[in-house]
This record gives sequence, structure tokens and C-alpha cells, in this order.
Amino acid sequence: MSQVSVALAQTDITATALIYSATADFRHDSIPTAIEALKAQGPAYNIRFNSTEDASWFNDDELSQYDLLVFLMNTGEVLDADGQAALQRYVDSGGNFVGIHAASDCLRNSTFFDKELGAHFDYHPAITHAIVDVVGPSHPSTSMLPAQWHVYDEMYNFKSDPRSVGAVVILSANESSYNDPGPRSFNQGTPHPTAWFQERAAGVEAGGAAGRSFYTSLGHTNDTWKDNLFLGHVMGGISWAIQSGTTRATNASALVGSLSDSTSNASSTSGSSASPATPTGNSSSNSQNLAAL
Repeated sequence: MSQVSVALAQTDITATALIYSATADFRHDSIPTAIEALKAQGPAYNIRFNSTEDASWFNDDELSQYDLLVFLMNTGEVLDADGQAALQRYVDSGGNFVGIHAASDCLRNSTFFDKELGAHFDYHPAITHAIVDVVGPSHPSTSMLPAQWHVYDEMYNFKSDPRSVGAVVILSANESSYNDPGPRSFNQGTPHPTAWFQERAAGVEAGGAAGRSFYTSLGHTNDTWKDNLFLGHVMGGISWAIQSGTTRATNASALVGSLSDSTSNASSTSGSSASPATPTGNSSSNSQNLAAL
């Protein structure tokens, strides 16, 4: 597989996020487009996005550098027991979490991950034109959206109600706007959950310092990741999560989060089909094959 050397964006970095896009089952062809879109948005939000599909990055030393983990369209068992334990420790240390689209279809047997995410994916009808309603309290991930948002995407159903772990639903699939033949085997609550947030994520263990969690089930197509409304929705959720006060981006005494720019490094990526954005500045690489931009 190719290795592409890239450099850190020349901007004032105040937060660092790791995009993890490994898949073990179905793989979305929009993953490279999504990674490129997130990295392109980063400078405007003072966020540096790194990306990897290497599960070995899930260890305490590596994860402790990040203010946020973004699980992007993962499917199947994408972390072994050691990786999941490192993820648990990161969350217990105040780390923040964002899940996008099929991220709700990975680590299916993990109770911890289910709580951190909010709910696991059950099924979806065929991709469709649909209306998604903005519901619940105002939120940075929905402030730019019309009250009834017309989308072309997959309307996910879930195996539980995310509100049962304390999540607040802020987008809801309008079930009168599309056809879903079912069958539904689980109670996901009403209104239909499509995106939600947790002010203090439920995946934290007793005594841990819970960070924030945000999840959106939208994001299936390449075109979606080129849509400014959708990008505003996702980046609004990401920037909100980073402002938790539980990582070094906003709390100098926190246990995890961004290191100073002098200790940050630019590096390279290897993995499946993810295509990094055009590099800028000077480039270098490390043995971990991580994409940084």
C-alpha cells in the first residue's frame, strides 16, 4: 500500500483530533472523501486532524495526544481487546468522542462502546430522499440547518434508544417522508433518533472524567461530504465536543489532549483507500504511518 508524506497545516493549532476509519465488514467508498473534507475544514476551526486505520495506535501513549477521537464509518470488530481497553482508559481520562454514520455498526458486542456512542445500528431501508427534522435544544451542530432538512441518505434504525443512556436527540428522521418496510425489532424511542449528543458520555467508568460524545448517522455518500450544510453539521458537533473542558485544548491540567506545537509531528499514512489532502509545508514521516494535516 502507498505511503504519502504530508505536513501539518500552517495554522494556530489549539486542538488535535484522530480520525479512525478502519473497517472489518462493509466499507463505504466515501471514506477518503470524508477524511479529505474533515482535514480541509480543520484550519477554520483550529483543529488539526490526523487519520489512521492502524489499530496499534490505540495505546495510552498515542491516544493521550488527542482532544478528540472521530470514529468514521467503521464496521465490524475494528479493535482487539487491548485496543478497546486503551479506548476505555482514554474516555475515563476525559477524552472526547465523535461517531459518524456506520461508526454505530462497529464493536457490536461492546457494552462500553454502546454507551459511549449512544446506540448501535440495527438496519436501514434503501437510501432515500427524506426529511430530517431539527428537534430538541439548540446545538452548534444544528444551528445552521433548516427546521426541516431535505437530505439524500440512509435513515438508520437503532437497537436501543440513545436517550436511555442520557443522550439528547437533536435530529430526527421524519418517518412520513420516506418508506421503511422494516421490520423493526428494537425500541429506539420517539422521535426517531438520527443525531444526538451526550454532555458527559455514558461510556466512562466510575471515577472517570467523562468527556463529551456526539453522533450523527448521516454521511453515506461522496456528495454528502461535499455539501456545506452537512459539513457545518459535522464540524459543529466536532467543535462542540472539543470544548468539553476535559482535555488540554481547553484545560491545561487535563490528562489527555493536544501537545504543544513544538512536540507535534508531521507524519505519513498507510492503510486502505483513504486519500490524504494535498500536502503543504515541510514533510516528514514516522514509523506509525499516521496521516497528519
